[in-house]
Amino acid sequence: MPAQHFKYPNRPESEKLETLKKVAKPPKFSTNPAAVRTRRAYFDFRHGQLHVRTAFPTTGGFDEQVTLFCLHGAQGSSRNFARLLPEIADVRSVYAPDLPGCGESDPSPNATIGEAARAVADLAAELRLRQIDLLGMHTGAAVSLELAAAKPDLVRRLILIGVPSADRLPTVKQPTLVMRNRMEGLEGLPRTKEALPNARFVEVDHAHDLFEAAPEVLVKQVDAFLSGRT
Repeated sequence: MPAQHFKYPNRPESEKLETLKKVAKPPKFSTNPAAVRTRRAYFDFRHGQLHVRTAFPTTGGFDEQVTLFCLHGAQGSSRNFARLLPEIADVRSVYAPDLPGCGESDPSPNATIGEAARAVADLAAELRLRQIDLLGMHTGAAVSLELAAAKPDLVRRLILIGVPSADRLPTVKQPTLVMRNRMEGLEGLPRTKEALPNARFVEVDHAHDLFEAAPEVLVKQVDAFLSGRT
């Protein structure tokens, strides 16, 4: 699979000094804001440090579901998930890293999908996680597929928004939810279904802008799928 390149302009160096810890300020559709905390931190990976936004339940974690990693697209950063994190972290810990060379994370020598997937695997190892779920959008979906194919024992389930168009996709056998815009064409869909034999495809409005246009729809879909209710 040819290397896929992406770039994201780094934020000013002065902003890298900031580490924020706070009780999440919930969106209007939040039902239990006091049960979730959010913070920002840096974690080591093989080429430096990843800047990560995280949200987690305040209930002690003994009954938590599998940890979820949220991976952004090429033109974004973990900031894309800032509104979503506290809404889906009431029963699980959620991590949204800036991929290498994006946002406030250090770059990898080669800006490829494979390098990004290895960085995410490094983050999971740094956190001592044996299993994770993945939510990826656009480039983040490509990174999710790469990681799931390379480390099937690590990745349990995937949620993909904006599956990349490619001549070849890695075969991923884990349960996968693919969210598609109702206006998306059918070109490439047979290839995607072949690569994801255990995927369920759903069509929704605003599939590429659910974080802003319909976050409550995304929260409902994420909770139901990751909890095994769909």
